Amino acid sequence: MAAAGRLELVVVRHGVTQWNRERRYQGQRDIPLLLPDALPGLDRLRGELEEQTFDVVHCSDLTRCRQTLAHVIEGRERAWSTHFDARLRELDFGDYEGRTYDELKSQPFYRAWIDSEGKQAPPGGESTADLGRRLDAWFADVVNGCAPNGLHRALVVTHGGVIRELRRRFEGIGFWQGDVVQAEGRRFTLSISEEGRWQCNSSSAVPAPASVTQ
Repeated sequence: MAAAGRLELVVVRHGVTQWNRERRYQGQRDIPLLLPDALPGLDRLRGELEEQTFDVVHCSDLTRCRQTLAHVIEGRERAWSTHFDARLRELDFGDYEGRTYDELKSQPFYRAWIDSEGKQAPPGGESTADLGRRLDAWFADVVNGCAPNGLHRALVVTHGGVIRELRRRFEGIGFWQGDVVQAEGRRFTLSISEEGRWQCNSSSAVPAPASVTQ
């Protein structure tokens, strides 16, 4: 198995959708971007990434992520190998998809799911352990695609729940604490420890926050 000494993952969430605006659980429903409302966020993200290069691109196969990727790398589509991967889909919210917090908040099973931090699967959906297993398989493939030496850089376009799970792993924060808004994400730099395990050296916001003038 080939493994790079260093790995940089730029992991970004898709742009805004109508269901985001309505605060509905989207999960694995194939909801498109809300256009033109999504464009300001996508333009800002494209500006952040336009001078950056990657060795590979990984993208959820759902439409809202495909549209986001097409916008942010417009004109550079052939620069890198792109993989559309169902393992990068949002957590499957099962029976809760299409519904809102206000519609569900009085239901005991829903409250139990919230209180469990996703460890308990929603009816007909996935637990965070289920999400973790498919991300484990995806990450193993990323590592296997790395060069034996040097820095390997990957752009990843995915969903909020996936980014929360990655932040939980790499930053050690609670699952519900790692949310990012649409068309934003995180830059993770990782390296191999002496024990052969991947460890996160830094995590920062993408796009980078504007400098505060004194």
